[in-house]
Amino acid sequence: MASGSSSNGSANPSDHETSSWVPPVRRRNPLHEATSMINGGGLGDPTHSRGAQLPSSPQPSEVSLALDKYESQLYPHARKSLSGIALRAFLLGLTLAFSSTATIYLLSISNTIWRAPFSIACLCLFHFLEFYTTSLTNVPAAEVSSFLLSSNGSAYLLAHLFSMLECLISHYLFPSPLLPATIHNISLYLGLFLLVLGQTIRSYAMYTAGTNFSHFVKQRKAQSHQLVTTGIYSYFRHPSYFGYFWWGIGTQLVYGNTVCLVGFGLVLWWFFFKRIQGEERLLVGFFGDEYRVYRGRTWVGIPFIK
Repeated sequence: MASGSSSNGSANPSDHETSSWVPPVRRRNPLHEATSMINGGGLGDPTHSRGAQLPSSPQPSEVSLALDKYESQLYPHARKSLSGIALRAFLLGLTLAFSSTATIYLLSISNTIWRAPFSIACLCLFHFLEFYTTSLTNVPAAEVSSFLLSSNGSAYLLAHLFSMLECLISHYLFPSPLLPATIHNISLYLGLFLLVLGQTIRSYAMYTAGTNFSHFVKQRKAQSHQLVTTGIYSYFRHPSYFGYFWWGIGTQLVYGNTVCLVGFGLVLWWFFFKRIQGEERLLVGFFGDEYRVYRGRTWVGIPFIK
């Protein structure tokens, strides 16, 4: 207890006047309080709101303002825009349906251009699962950007555009395979395996991490931030990175690309190498020896990244 304060509450008025200790003023966060009240079951008496206890009851005007701010996140063009989320989900589903149908039809007539619509279907499924898994296990973080349709930057879009172009150019300009059919079949099946493996592990990693997963590296440790070491994280230190790396390699093998296979491999390797270095410095700062021990008994699963 701080000096100058009374231990039994019986000090006379002069004790308070001469005391040098001033109780700290707790900053109010009406938005946080309103959110707690909503999660607690309503805007009634907080002691009857399913366990939602507030340090002090906000004024009606504060609650109204906080609710307005909370709801404004759901409006068009806001970060949690319901219309934006619905539109993206609809377009991804529609594109996935058309591309999947085209893939099945082209396969049925043995046309190797099936790889082009298949690549679009894979991208649609990947971006949908990014949002769906986030909204399933980390609701506060689910927003329009969770689809990762534009937040990866122009380089990401150009990479997939060039991948599609190489697939089309190879089909129309070089229809005859340069390597034996056996090599092409092995490459195709290996690509399909890596694609499914990578997508499964990434989605499962996001599901396992729950609220501890973020698409963006956190520079500060939140109070709720915990080091996840169970499930897939007991084997892989960065399973979502492992999943995406091999998913990217798998897509290029399935598409039959050569230039983009090399390009994707180099770019993805460099990106994750630098990101893991920076992220692990932060994690050591967050968790200290606990993370060092964890790092010593797990692996990344990306070649030449320890």
